[in-house]
Amino acid sequence: MTGNQTGKTAISTPAAPPPLPVFGQGVRKGGLLQVSGQGAFDPETGKLVGEGDVAAQTRRTLENVVAILEAGGSSLEDVIMLRVYLTRRENFAAMNEVYAEVVAKHVPSGVLPSRTTVFVELPVEQMLVEIDALAVTGP
Repeated sequence: MTGNQTGKTAISTPAAPPPLPVFGQGVRKGGLLQVSGQGAFDPETGKLVGEGDVAAQTRRTLENVVAILEAGGSSLEDVIMLRVYLTRRENFAAMNEVYAEVVAKHVPSGVLPSRTTVFVELPVEQMLVEIDALAVTGP
């Protein structure tokens, strides 16, 4: 984590893929932690995993989100909003199944975060899903 006079702190971890030079993995300001949109990239190799498999991509994407949350001293338990971007409507059920499993595992309180799911084109053609998160970690 690195901070500055604006009270913003950059969140960065090698446990998630490095971001493009124009944005960070996450930013904390006050009690808010915003995780940038993550895809299914392996942090060690930088390669997309699960090409053509939305379930595998959803799992890896959420693992990347969790890694950044943890690097910022947070967790999925603190997330109030997840945004899911899918490239194909027919992938919704498979994404939703993995999403439900992962979120239930990481949110023991049972108070699930809010969620929006939209259908879009993503920056890398082989990406089937991208997810970002907003966590509130302060009082």
